[in-house]
Amino acid sequence: MSRLHFFFQSAFLQIFCDTTPSSDMVKIALQLSAALENLTGLAPADDDFKWFFKFKCSSCGEVPDKWQHISRSEEHEVKGGRGTANAVIKCKLCGRENSVDVIADSIRKYGFADAGRFRQVAAFDCRGMEPVDFSPRDGWVVKGFKVSEDDEEEGSESGKVFDDVDLTEGEWADYDDVSDESVFISEIKHQFVKIK
Repeated sequence: MSRLHFFFQSAFLQIFCDTTPSSDMVKIALQLSAALENLTGLAPADDDFKWFFKFKCSSCGEVPDKWQHISRSEEHEVKGGRGTANAVIKCKLCGRENSVDVIADSIRKYGFADAGRFRQVAAFDCRGMEPVDFSPRDGWVVKGFKVSEDDEEEGSESGKVFDDVDLTEGEWADYDDVSDESVFISEIKHQFVKIK
């Protein structure tokens, strides 16, 4: 690389991309919408659950093709002795170190009554980056649900628990041997909402 090219690249990064660690924090809620057939209580199985995202750097706007994962059970040192975060990701374009934490009390179950509507399933403290895409993957848990034949009542859980549900393909199906019903998750959509 020529000196002149290096000079212009360095000048560009200094002018347009502040590479100092980010203190800008934004809270982002991940909302899901899905069709649940004879199921309720879709949720991450445990603290080891891996949330897969693509992030946009707030400094330079770069969105890498690579999926990044975040887990509440992981702790990484933030540069400069500023504590820890569930994920610390350095932007490959501008070099800025960004971080994100899963907000512990933000995890919610997606229930039978929520089907077809967007509902928050988790929220994240994002510093220097924002999620732009989500991949549900595996590690979900969901419970069987028996719809009531009485129009006055919604129904109740069947007692069957499905562990390690894999939503990588955007849908999932199985059989609830307790309620003697087929079960299905489909039409999975997501959106991100800034929260306070």
